[in-house]
Amino acid sequence: MSQDLYDLLGVDRDADADALKKAYRRLARQYHPDVNPEPEAQDRFKEVTRAYEVLSDPQKRAAYDRGGDPFAGGAAGFGQGAGFSFTDIMDAFFGGQPGAAGGRGPRSRVRRGQDALIRLEVELAEAAFGITREIKVDTAVQCTACGGDGAAPGSHPVPCETCRGQGEVAQVQRSFLGEIRTLRPCAACRGFGSIIPEPCRECSGDGRVRSRRNLTVKIPAGVDTGTRVQLPEQGEVGPGGGPAGDLYVEIHVAQHPVFVRNGDDLHCTVTVPMTAAALGTSLTLPTLEADVEQGGESGVETEFELDIPAGTQSGTERVLRGRGVPGLRGGRGDLVVTVAVETPQRLDARQEELLRELAAIRGEETPTGQVKPGAKSVFGRLRDAFNTH
Repeated sequence: MSQDLYDLLGVDRDADADALKKAYRRLARQYHPDVNPEPEAQDRFKEVTRAYEVLSDPQKRAAYDRGGDPFAGGAAGFGQGAGFSFTDIMDAFFGGQPGAAGGRGPRSRVRRGQDALIRLEVELAEAAFGITREIKVDTAVQCTACGGDGAAPGSHPVPCETCRGQGEVAQVQRSFLGEIRTLRPCAACRGFGSIIPEPCRECSGDGRVRSRRNLTVKIPAGVDTGTRVQLPEQGEVGPGGGPAGDLYVEIHVAQHPVFVRNGDDLHCTVTVPMTAAALGTSLTLPTLEADVEQGGESGVETEFELDIPAGTQSGTERVLRGRGVPGLRGGRGDLVVTVAVETPQRLDARQEELLRELAAIRGEETPTGQVKPGAKSVFGRLRDAFNTH
């Protein structure tokens, strides 16, 4: 190979391993025979691969920089050098460490557990001001019989004889590029590099068992349906006694018989008779407040007096500031009370006589409603257009 190896990869002579990898990955994708079927591309791919084989190996690179022949000693064929294989090419494509001794190595039996999710129903007052609840959780916990390693008491995992503890085996195939060596997970040990000859009878070698346990969860004030409270490391214990995942408690707020929640605001509707709306009255309404006896860490329903001024019209809203739901980030919403005036549907003779007398006094025997002008219809606009001509 007469061309300078650094020029072949398009890098400076002081390029580090990452720069070499990026350059080779770019060129390999450009000239790989599976991507570019041109004969010149195949030759170019061989050249950049051999250049990367040298420059990614510290010893070969040092020899090349001193002016020596890195392909001397029977290493002139592609894939025939000291350990450079098809695995190295795949690592260059997908971000591995080309040339690393031992390939990817065995995978650990110890892995993090999965997160768990449970749903908890709370009352509106509890959601508004928070509450502490005891919950039961059915998750995977570490096996106490084997301590999580999966081996029966008195035994331990032993190295796999098939892969000699490497967790992977090599397969060599010949192609037009030369010998291609690929590494695959060992089927005997499933890539772990070790075998458990006597699995634990309690967990069948998994290192964990199912168990039901009690947990205390503190629901913060202001949560709503769909809010999730995270309990770190209270989820599923991982295989091999690995660290536990997180537990998420998803809140569902039960429907309230009086209030409807909209964000941090509470809405309710009160119905008053026509005479009460005309004369004015007061009503006793429920409201949500912090439970003083519980130190403010829970909510209770209390009562308060709501004044309905004389002459209140149906649909009037009374906004009571700061009587809604506390926000998760502070503050508190409002309580919006809508007044619905109820008109009597059935009147006896005496009631009808009194109403007619009232109407006469107020001059409303034949009331004239106020009709607000609306948008003209299409035919009305056409008629007006013809009348202007």
